[in-house]
Amino acid sequence: MFYLDALKWHMKHSKPKNITMKDIYKSFYIDFLGAKKEECKIVYIDNSKLVTRCKNNCPILDYSLQINKDTREVCKRLSEGPCKYFLRKLNRNIVFIRNYNHIRPHEEDCEETILLRGN
Repeated sequence: MFYLDALKWHMKHSKPKNITMKDIYKSFYIDFLGAKKEECKIVYIDNSKLVTRCKNNCPILDYSLQINKDTREVCKRLSEGPCKYFLRKLNRNIVFIRNYNHIRPHEEDCEETILLRGN
């Protein structure tokens, strides 16, 4: 389902020609995932790297807690692929890295790094 949500989002939105890290942040976290800016903080940003820490509403976190499974495993299986798919549809040079050593509920927020290669 998450892949279909990503595909539907891309069918409704045009992607910027010269994408910036701020464009990626807004498109992915705010528009697609529905996080509020105060829930998804930018830890670091430059022209080719974005590091965020988010504590937005997360159905995968909720599901993991309900079935008593580690979010590191469930998140990797259910979310990482669709996130990478969404971002590569924005620009094929985007690399998505989730820090599984810094993820809820083991930490207070989830840390992710997005790299823009070749720009």
